[in-house]
Amino acid sequence: MRRHWLRIFAGLLLWLPLTLHAASEAPYSRIVTLDWGLAETLIGIGVTPLAVADLTNYRRWVGEPQMPPQVHNLGLRSEPNLELLTQLKPDLILITPQFEAARPLLERIAPVKSLAIYRPDSDPLQTAEEITRELAELTGHQPQAQQLVDDFERQLARLRGKLAGQSLPPFYLVSFIDERHVRVYGEHNLFSAVLARLGQENAWHAGDNYWGYAQAGVEQLADNPDAALIYFAPLPLNTEQQLAGSKLWQQMPFVQQGRVYAFPPTWQLGGLLAAQRFMGLFEEALSDE
Repeated sequence: MRRHWLRIFAGLLLWLPLTLHAASEAPYSRIVTLDWGLAETLIGIGVTPLAVADLTNYRRWVGEPQMPPQVHNLGLRSEPNLELLTQLKPDLILITPQFEAARPLLERIAPVKSLAIYRPDSDPLQTAEEITRELAELTGHQPQAQQLVDDFERQLARLRGKLAGQSLPPFYLVSFIDERHVRVYGEHNLFSAVLARLGQENAWHAGDNYWGYAQAGVEQLADNPDAALIYFAPLPLNTEQQLAGSKLWQQMPFVQQGRVYAFPPTWQLGGLLAAQRFMGLFEEALSDE
């Protein structure tokens, strides 16, 4: 990622002026972001971003909240349209640490702020709340942020009480890479943190990465025969048909026991709104049994 940005930086130094912005201070109102989790959190506190990277795939992978039609599409997260970004004259650009290599280039356009929900050895739910409050400070939307936090905590407490005393299986949380491989979300993932707060167990205990997931073969999900499985849309092309004809898939314990739950797109690297959406889908799936 760093080399990619350095190549872009070298090419654009020739036409991008040394300084295109004057110093500005909070509250900011013309905000753009390269990160979908920050974008959804802005919507959650009542701030419409000026522009967001890769809105086409945002709609495919995040789904909710929908971006208002006036939000500009900056193009790929890894290669945003810098000409458009310059024309929009933002007063703040929000990034996450994986885009730090782009900071020198982006700072020629507007002030840059880096925020991270995923940090080493941190609780992503706690940091999601911290990010919500920090975005509120940057935008002057503190009451709306407090409302979002309060709504989340009320929903969490209500569902935790509803599930108390119920004997539920541990849950695998996965996204399909293809019919034989999955991205499985572990203990450091946002949705795993939600399960833990609800008193439920994540079935995956084989470790995960910085963002709370690991790549695994489908056969590894047979290690816990009592587990249920939640998978998130979208699926790669033809994967559903391939699973229907897969002997391996049909032999998985959660398939044979009818413990497979399909969730619509929900951003696993998101913030409090994504966590809230996951809770709602989790409750709905259990209620449909």
